[in-house]
Amino acid sequence: MLDCEEQRAWQGLLALMLVGIPRLERTFKAHGLVHIEYGLLNALCQAPRRLSELASASNVSISRLSHRMSKLVDRGYVRLRPDECDGRVTFAEITEAGREVVDAIAPDHARALREILFDHLTPEQVAALADSMQAVGEKLGACMDDGRSGDVAPDRRH
Repeated sequence: MLDCEEQRAWQGLLALMLVGIPRLERTFKAHGLVHIEYGLLNALCQAPRRLSELASASNVSISRLSHRMSKLVDRGYVRLRPDECDGRVTFAEITEAGREVVDAIAPDHARALREILFDHLTPEQVAALADSMQAVGEKLGACMDDGRSGDVAPDRRH
């Protein structure tokens, strides 16, 4: 059985998942994207990536990734290319059109994240939340970027 604090944490997380995330998703649905597609484009903004790495980082199967990548390629947001050293490996890279759509979405996405989550927290609470969620993500085996490297533009984090 959960204690009172665990129950409070769980109820808050459920509210975020059930109410907050659907609100957040409106920021990219207006551009014809679903959450996973926006996440893939964000990942590719940093550098081209192997499809296998993208699947692992996104926690999706290769077949689901392939389906989503096909949509992004068809829309002109992503380009696929074989690895020059190993033809069995395929890389995905974002196109200029892909960067433009991420740039168009990013301000609304960041604003929605602040309205849904961060505006209700003190800086200390944000730091505690970041530490907590990083610990949970790492324990779950997710590929976590703690954001401390400075490599990711703040408006491009999702």
